[in-house]
Amino acid sequence: MDLKNIETDGLGEVCLTSLERAIKDGYISIIGDEGKRKITYISSENHNENFEDPEEMVRADFYAELIYKYDYPANRIKVEVTIPDRLPTDRADIVVFSDDDCKRPYAVVECKKEGVTDAEFNQAIEQGVGNATWVKLRADYVVIIAGGTRRVLDVTDKYGAFEREQNILADLPRAYGKPQEFRFYKGTDSDIKPVSREDLIAAIKKCHQTLWGGGRLSPPTAFGELCKLIFVKISDEQKPRKKGEPYQFQIKTHESSSKLAERINALYNEQKIKDPEVFTESIKVDDRVLRTVVSHLEAINLNKTDLDVKGVAFEQFMDGFFKGDFGQYFTPRPIIEFCVKMMKPEQDWDVLDPSCGSGGFLLHALDYIRKQAGDYYEKGTVEYFNYWHDFAAKHLYGIEINDEIARVAKMNMIVHDDGHTNVISHDALESIDKMHDHNKGFAANRFDLILTNPPFGSIINLSEKPYLSSYELGKTTDAKGKQKSRKNQSSEVLFIERIWQFLKPGTGKAAIVLPDGILTNSSMQYVRDFILEKFQLLAVVSLPQCAFSHFGAGVKASIIFVRKRKANEKPDNNEAIFMASPELIGYDATGRKTASQLDEIVEKYEEFQKDATHFFA
Repeated sequence: MDLKNIETDGLGEVCLTSLERAIKDGYISIIGDEGKRKITYISSENHNENFEDPEEMVRADFYAELIYKYDYPANRIKVEVTIPDRLPTDRADIVVFSDDDCKRPYAVVECKKEGVTDAEFNQAIEQGVGNATWVKLRADYVVIIAGGTRRVLDVTDKYGAFEREQNILADLPRAYGKPQEFRFYKGTDSDIKPVSREDLIAAIKKCHQTLWGGGRLSPPTAFGELCKLIFVKISDEQKPRKKGEPYQFQIKTHESSSKLAERINALYNEQKIKDPEVFTESIKVDDRVLRTVVSHLEAINLNKTDLDVKGVAFEQFMDGFFKGDFGQYFTPRPIIEFCVKMMKPEQDWDVLDPSCGSGGFLLHALDYIRKQAGDYYEKGTVEYFNYWHDFAAKHLYGIEINDEIARVAKMNMIVHDDGHTNVISHDALESIDKMHDHNKGFAANRFDLILTNPPFGSIINLSEKPYLSSYELGKTTDAKGKQKSRKNQSSEVLFIERIWQFLKPGTGKAAIVLPDGILTNSSMQYVRDFILEKFQLLAVVSLPQCAFSHFGAGVKASIIFVRKRKANEKPDNNEAIFMASPELIGYDATGRKTASQLDEIVEKYEEFQKDATHFFA
């Protein structure tokens, strides 16, 4: 069978998962080809089920945990237990008994597949409680498990029949003992664990669904609140604590939702004081909703989950999240990777995205430098870490006008092990001096590389934005040859000039995604003249029509790669310009993966540069 979620001991030796141990020790048998596997619970009267059922996988994993993690004898754990005289006929997924004759139920377990809705999970709670408290079954505890989300309730006579909060336990007691105060303790066999990409994506989706609540919050607001809570989670994991000390980002035994919320908010406020640039607002989540989100995340070690796993998981989630109305904040990964490979950033370059959206260009520039660090230093060494982390902390800059999306970008950077410090929420077309006052790193003639996909189609009106008159491209010449301010200008045109202002003279380079209208429409000739006068045009790559349609934008676009000219540098008619028009870019109009010609274009561009000896004149 496929070995999933393999654990290691402290020395890095491979350890079997609980399910694999159960198979090895003969408690469970799984046979058949992939897609047709059957599971037999040998220690439960050889009960057979379809192992391909997602709910069955959850049950099998927890059945094995009951034996190896919770120390319950296998002969006292039964599956598909009929509830006596309950109509309509009902069965409990798992029952743990307190006697060898299996007459006295101790805990009833209700299993659901990963990814069920909160409503379905709550329904499972009622089903589990109903089974556990049925007069002819009568157990002490009920466990509801849906993949990584769990709820454990004490259903003894100490609590009322409808109590669903004060009787919450951190975890099921081990070996018939007393309930622990917390479920997760650092450095023990109850420590939180890294997870697979699929499990992380599932957890993020569940959290967002819980916060969004079918309309309780807008999707971007919900994601912003999720960012705050993930920030708290990561901060709590990084907090120094001794072996055996509990984490704080988890549900505590007999702790009300309001008390848990107080604890989580205290953690958040503590970090907000330390790093006020990340989040300025308080957590705005209902206490019970917050508890549900904590239940989705508490078992995951985000810091120790592989960086590529985190990156792909968050990117895949945002791929779906930023479609349609929010498509302008997200550039597809293949396009971003292509721009970074074409520009080849270096470790001491200052890199900027003045319309950074969710932070994709910045993250891929960071990933490029991280891979570069591996060429020079051994992974895990101080030198390796400092090489890429210094770049993240000191050389990556982003500007995003939408405060909620800026928060997403910062969170995205934090998940990728930092680089969030110099991401600001600001109008990138406003005075650079204002940005400089906010963060000294933002200055004219400062940046070595700009990677960006500026917003298309936004109109900047002079009456609303007086700064329009300060732009050369914000002016026009009347019939008498007199220059005057335009009444309005498209944002993408102004971004071209702002990019020129930000770049270092002579050496600063940029990759800019632009609508084809700027490159082809006769009315845009003055913009093309500006580009050729102010920049050396290095390359133009025309993208297929489908490039942005997956994200709700049907505009045909190209990427221009440019170098800012020196102060007195004049255009040369002999300057070589690389041109390409790929048909395959790694995905189609529906977002499905396809073949890609982009890496081939990068190789051809490199050869082109070698042949054009005057290319960087």
